[in-house]
Amino acid sequence: MKTVVIGASGYAGGELLRLLATHPHLLVTQVSAHSNAGELITSVHPHLNTYQNQKFVAIEEVNFDQVDVVFIALPHGQSASVVRNIPSHTKVIDLGADFRLNDSAQWDKYYDGEHAGVWTYGLPEIPGQREKISKSVQVSNPGCYATSIITGLLPALDFIDVSDVVVVAASGTTGAGRSAKINLIASEVMGSLTSYKFGGIHQHTPEVEQALSNASGKDLKISFTPILAPIPRGILSTITARLTSTISTEEVNASYAKFYEDEYFVDVLPLGQMPKTGSLTGSNKVQIQVAVDEHVQRLVISVALDNLGKGAASQAIQNANLMCGFHEGSGLSTDGLGT
Repeated sequence: MKTVVIGASGYAGGELLRLLATHPHLLVTQVSAHSNAGELITSVHPHLNTYQNQKFVAIEEVNFDQVDVVFIALPHGQSASVVRNIPSHTKVIDLGADFRLNDSAQWDKYYDGEHAGVWTYGLPEIPGQREKISKSVQVSNPGCYATSIITGLLPALDFIDVSDVVVVAASGTTGAGRSAKINLIASEVMGSLTSYKFGGIHQHTPEVEQALSNASGKDLKISFTPILAPIPRGILSTITARLTSTISTEEVNASYAKFYEDEYFVDVLPLGQMPKTGSLTGSNKVQIQVAVDEHVQRLVISVALDNLGKGAASQAIQNANLMCGFHEGSGLSTDGLGT
């Protein structure tokens, strides 16, 4: 199927190109990056030798009538204007936030610009969501932090207090995008950790609360603190929640393993093993470990994923596979690149 990537000069866009280069069913025929239009793809992504001698084109030059699948990897708030030019029958996966939130008031609180609307939420591991994605033409890809938090909490919704959930999560610098920022240069980041969007103002907060409230039928609230980690890619989320019943670590681990036993891309680790971001670089996997802190009767959940993989590009391809009727894992890796 003929495929176009919009916003391909960014980190997520580059990862999309890398993965699509070997996809058995999706063929990249057009690559757009507006500010880099006319430049060689390899001048921005020198590791993508598959696209040697090919150039980025401006969005205005893309012929959407000649493609079957569109991936949009633009900054938040920019997708809606592109979507207006795409035929209604063309399958579109948006990696931005434009179509994630149901509540326009929540959009206004956490984002700039007008609320564009709502598409099918693209997290297949939510019970019942895979079928909705498979029947959809337009899918909104989840945020990277949101993916780690939602997958971490889904199996626990029946035995935690959903009004008392605390999340502290660290992300690599690629999660902030490719635009040059002083606080993201190596001299500022290396050897240092810092919180940002401190005090419950991170934009993934309403997305997480919406998805988990819908899944649980309860009004779930989270207190979320993100941390910038001195690594290029990867997310490690530590989630705690007050337990509402007596349960052991062994029982929780078994419950999680049962919940995800048929999930292709989620690994609940055996007790004694911990999630590790470096194990997941380049893969579409999520790793989860759980423990009960008996001292305060709280569940502790550790979740790791690649923010450019399951947190962005590879998850978008997972959604495209479902939308197109392909095997869910087509073109995706379950193994990380390692160190």
